Amino acid sequence: MIANIDFTPGDVLRVYQKIQEGDKIRTQIFEGVVLGISGRGENKMFTVRKLVGDVAVEKIFPVNSPSIEKAVVKTHSKKKIRRAKLFYLRKKANN
Repeated sequence: MIANIDFTPGDVLRVYQKIQEGDKIRTQIFEGVVLGISGRGENKMFTVRKLVGDVAVEKIFPVNSPSIEKAVVKTHSKKKIRRAKLFYLRKKANN
């Protein structure tokens, strides 16, 4: 569970998520660009997008999810982001 959000859209984020497989619990890392943050209060969620080969994968993570161990900002955006949602990155090929 992430108490406070210290990242913005455009940042490269590394999300550590607990995955339960049978009786074992392991940590899976999902690293990608934050496309947007939506909701407020208990309903706050953020969308992360990454490329796996030629296929783009997006995941929506609830901020208050108990399966999220932590979220670490790998790099902040180099440019000034002027939009709240970066959905135009879906159309770019070199994302």
